[in-house]
Amino acid sequence: MIVRTRFAPSPTGLLHIGNARAALFNFLYARHHGGEFLLRIEDTDRERSTQQAVDVIFDGLKWMGITPDEEPVFQSTRQDRHTEVALELLAKGQAYRCYCTPEELKEMREQAMKEGRPPRYNGMWRDRDPSEAPEGAPYAVRIRAPREGETVIHDLVQGEVRVANAELDDMIILRSDGTPTYQHAVVVDDHDMNITHVIRGDDHLTNTFRQLMIYRAMGWDQPLFGHLPLIHGPDGAKLSKRHGAQSVVEFRDEGYLPEALCNYLLRLGWGHGDAEILSRDEQIRLFDLDGVGRSPSRMDYAKLLHINGVWMREADDERLTDDVMARLAGQEGVVTDAGVRARVLQLMPGLKERARTLVELSESAAFLGRQVPLTFDDKATKLLTPEARTMLGELARDLAAVEPFSAEEIDRALRQFAEKHELKLGKVAQPLRAAMTGTTTSPGIDVTLAALGRDEVLARIGSVLQG
Repeated sequence: MIVRTRFAPSPTGLLHIGNARAALFNFLYARHHGGEFLLRIEDTDRERSTQQAVDVIFDGLKWMGITPDEEPVFQSTRQDRHTEVALELLAKGQAYRCYCTPEELKEMREQAMKEGRPPRYNGMWRDRDPSEAPEGAPYAVRIRAPREGETVIHDLVQGEVRVANAELDDMIILRSDGTPTYQHAVVVDDHDMNITHVIRGDDHLTNTFRQLMIYRAMGWDQPLFGHLPLIHGPDGAKLSKRHGAQSVVEFRDEGYLPEALCNYLLRLGWGHGDAEILSRDEQIRLFDLDGVGRSPSRMDYAKLLHINGVWMREADDERLTDDVMARLAGQEGVVTDAGVRARVLQLMPGLKERARTLVELSESAAFLGRQVPLTFDDKATKLLTPEARTMLGELARDLAAVEPFSAEEIDRALRQFAEKHELKLGKVAQPLRAAMTGTTTSPGIDVTLAALGRDEVLARIGSVLQG
């Protein structure tokens, strides 16, 4: 048997972090077992489904490095097949026509609630002759739910789960307007796509018991199921905006690397010993469902930030520079030409050591593209005293003579200057850093000056002296 998993989102909003984790787990499970991962867009809700949401799903999965092995399937294109199976169930006697009016259904629900029963359909047309219905009356097609015994699922995550069949209702599989329901379409699609493992959130557990009725009525082999615990906020409540970012797009915009987010999501509810920072190849080698816990996971934004910092330090400098330049583009007062890109790339080894996100990285690199006169923050302003400005004027003459203008030679010149004026190196470096960056933080002052280049360094000191 070739393992075939699928990710089947509805394109009605953003790619939520819980759905992204489900996609990752399906992808890793298929890869771990040498199988195939598929993507299905469940767009039968035409009023709420949008092309923009479809694009968000595609872009998000691509950004995360989750690539399906076949062309995506759009559920909306398969309505004829869904109807075909519903009519086959009808012909087999496994389903029946229900001619209930909306008013009758409402009355059923209200009566059930009065009697303290679940508000479900009472089987009014289950055993009636369709000839009793008014001529030309609209009807829905309902599955004949089993009345006796129980249904058992040997869940790959949750273990054995049982439900009494008396709790199942004769659910609609084809609406009176001829459109299939979600519960029915999902089963037909999973069967036709040869899905062997359905791995999804445990909020679908009830759906699974209902969907199994269709598998059994059609005599189809049913897939294995694994229901993943949900992701909660840090306080244990349902994840919401008040907790922080919720969608893949938000995390991307906030400057998280895809490998860091995937690494974090993998470890959110799954474990393998003390392993924490795992490459994609290691993830595929180690991942299996027996490592998934049964309890809901809590989003830990601080831990995600830490993991992102680790991946930032491992990331390729060219790649990080491209991202920084894209984020700086269009910022007022920041030049993003080839010369500035070269500065950012040269200083990237030092910049990325201090940054935890790409946003922080771009903010720390922005000074490299700013034009004089710079704007100084409060701490930098306090450092640029009249005495410090005088010192910078003298230092400028020494720096102008440095040859070559490399980090090594700059460091030597700064140390000689400090020694000559009986100053601690920090008393020289900090005002100089303020003059170069407008702040009090940067990579080493020697590499910072080398990245800026002699002309820019002297121009920035000159601007401070004129101010």
